Amino acid sequence: MTPAQIEKTFDRIRKLCLVLPEAKEVEAWGHATFRAPKKMFAACGTEKDGSASLGLKVGFNRQEQLLKDSRFFPTPYAAHQGWVSLKLQAKMDWSEVGSL
Repeated sequence: MTPAQIEKTFDRIRKLCLVLPEAKEVEAWGHATFRAPKKMFAACGTEKDGSASLGLKVGFNRQEQLLKDSRFFPTPYAAHQGWVSLKLQAKMDWSEVGSL
């Protein structure tokens, strides 16, 4: 994805997250994170290879299921707390992203 595509994708994620009750965006570690009210539930980020990802707090049972799908990987530094990350692509199933 180009930097412009990544920013457009992050904007779409931002819109999905901020419609949730009490949700707010907080920049942390140089990334957009989303919290409700103080608990983080999602974070946008870029990987060392320049790709983009969406980290999600899903809990351990759902984490195990999602990691069977190659689009997901354990969120660095947070997988031990039930987080997974979704590799973002130029074309995404936005209804799936919204449900996550």
